[in-house]
Amino acid sequence: MRTTGAGREETADGPGTAVVTGASSGIGTRYAERLAEAGWDLVLVARRAERLDEVAGRLRETAGVAVETLVADLAVPEDLARTAARVAAEDVALLVNNAGINGYGYFTETDPALLTRVLSVNVTALTALSRAAVPGMLERGRGAVVNVASQLAFAGSLPPDPLPRRAVYGGTKGYVVTFTRTLAAELADTPLRIQVLCPGLTATEFHLTTGEESVAGLTQQVHAEGGMPVDEVVTASLAALERGDVVCVPGLDDPDRALERLVAAETGMRAVPRP
Repeated sequence: MRTTGAGREETADGPGTAVVTGASSGIGTRYAERLAEAGWDLVLVARRAERLDEVAGRLRETAGVAVETLVADLAVPEDLARTAARVAAEDVALLVNNAGINGYGYFTETDPALLTRVLSVNVTALTALSRAAVPGMLERGRGAVVNVASQLAFAGSLPPDPLPRRAVYGGTKGYVVTFTRTLAAELADTPLRIQVLCPGLTATEFHLTTGEESVAGLTQQVHAEGGMPVDEVVTASLAALERGDVVCVPGLDDPDRALERLVAAETGMRAVPRP
C-alpha cells in the first residue's frame, strides 16, 4: 500500500470509495469533483436527488469513476441509519462529513425544531458516521475521515454583525473541532488520518437558507457575502490530509504556530488548582 495525491491510500485495487455528505452543492460538490479526478469511486449523500443526479452523471462521464447517490436527510434517524450502513462497508476508505446547516438567528427567537435539526445534522450525524467508518478502517489498516467545521468554532463571545447570530451553530462546530482533535489523538498510533477542516466565509449558497429547506433548482448559487473560492478550501484540506495535519484552517498564516498557541492556552486552562 502507498499514499498518493489527495491523501488517498492506494492499493492494487485503486484508491477505494469515498463517501461525501452534503455533496449536492458547495464544498461537498468540490470534494466530489477533486476526489473523482484523483480516481476515487464515490458515494454522494444529500437531500436533493436532482442535484445529486446531476453531479453523479457529470463525474461518471468526465472522470470515469463509479458514483452512487444516496438521497438522505441526516436529521432523520432512518436516513442516518441507511447512510451509516453504507459508510461501514469494506470498500470505504475516506469519509468526508461535510453536511451541515446553520440555523442562524437569535437563540430565544429561533424555532426549537430548527435548533434540534442543527444538532442532529452537525453533531449527531457526524458522530454516528465517524463511528460507522472508523472500526472497519482500523481493521483494514487504512482510511481517513475529514470533518468539516468552521472558523466560527473559534468565534466564542464575539458579537454579531458582521458575524451571524450563531449560538447553536457555533456550539456544534466547536464540538466538531474538539471531537476530531481528540479522536485524532486517540488514533495517533494507527494508520488512519483524521482531519477537521475549519473554513471561513466561503463562496457557496450556505447562507441562502437556515436549513429547514434546501436551495431550490439545479444551478448552484453563491450567497451575496461571497468568500474564499470553494476550490481553495478543498485544495487546502486535501494538502493538509496529505501531510497528516489534524487541523486545517484555509488561508491561515503559520497554522502550526496558531495551533501551538491554542494548545498552550488549553493547557493553561487545565492547570488551575483544584480545591
